[in-house]
Amino acid sequence: MAAQDTPQMRVYQIDAPGPIANMKLVTVPRPSETLEKDHILVKVIVAGINPADYKLPELGILSKAKLSYPICPGMDFAGQVVAVGEGVLDIKVGDNVLGRMDPLKWAGSLSEYVVSPYDGVATLPKNVSLDQAGAAGTAALTAYQTIAPYAKAGDKVFINGGSGGTGTYGIQIAKAIGCHVTVSCSTSKAALCKELGADEIIDYKTTNVTAKLREIGPVFSVIVDNVGDSPPDLFSASDAILLPSGHYKFVGGHFSFQMATHLASGLFLPKFLGGVSHKFETFMTKNSHEDLAQLAKWMGEGKVKTVVDSAFGFEQVYEAFEKLKVGSAAGKIVIHVQENKA
Repeated sequence: MAAQDTPQMRVYQIDAPGPIANMKLVTVPRPSETLEKDHILVKVIVAGINPADYKLPELGILSKAKLSYPICPGMDFAGQVVAVGEGVLDIKVGDNVLGRMDPLKWAGSLSEYVVSPYDGVATLPKNVSLDQAGAAGTAALTAYQTIAPYAKAGDKVFINGGSGGTGTYGIQIAKAIGCHVTVSCSTSKAALCKELGADEIIDYKTTNVTAKLREIGPVFSVIVDNVGDSPPDLFSASDAILLPSGHYKFVGGHFSFQMATHLASGLFLPKFLGGVSHKFETFMTKNSHEDLAQLAKWMGEGKVKTVVDSAFGFEQVYEAFEKLKVGSAAGKIVIHVQENKA
């Protein structure tokens, strides 16, 4: 095939560390339909964006320890299967799928086509829209992997930051398991969290979150901290909030000097001086076909849905990241990469 006849696609590309605004929309050859074993070629219809998409390149030269430039940003996607490699038996050409790309690899989801390993893809039930699925990958997997292994039906879960992307999935996943769910959120987001199934809401605008949790007592099997520095003393109070066998899962958020001081006290002081017996468990999301398949099943059953804050076209990705950086989105921001003509 002549070079000019090679199928092309558009991708967003970052050539060097720096602000996400430096990315550019370029045209490159489309991946071949001849694939490695256990790989899948997907036409991306919808992509989702996450804070990590801009935070990694904006680490500057430090990001080169993790990333090899140029890179295509984005992790989450939904679309249609174009080709499958040897060994892929339960995903067929033409299937709608949701997926997540490895953030430490070159290829991201802000691209018209992606090649993903089997672990990063699962088939969607026919009643789940691509908009619902396209932003699920990272946030839903994170919520699932921080709650499902550590909680069972009847357990109590506390989610710090219930109205963001990970928090909205976390509420629904915990309820799908059968847990009692307490969340923190602002006054304006309380109705959303209640609608998603939260049993108890602590409004951080009007209530001291840590004091309220101390009042409830050591009844929680899991604390999922999506915020970090609000409240800054959440981990240092974890012995008064968690069951002895409970887990404190730190997903991410902001660090402050006040939080660092409380964290250091909890980690390094003996218990009689304010130290904490629970571990501060930082979390890294891992691609898992089985976990994605469970999430897709729950989405098909109506137990888990994506709360979509806003949607942008493929040429509006810069504006989408500007909105994401503000940090006030209720739920997920999705990108319509190309039309669904099927």
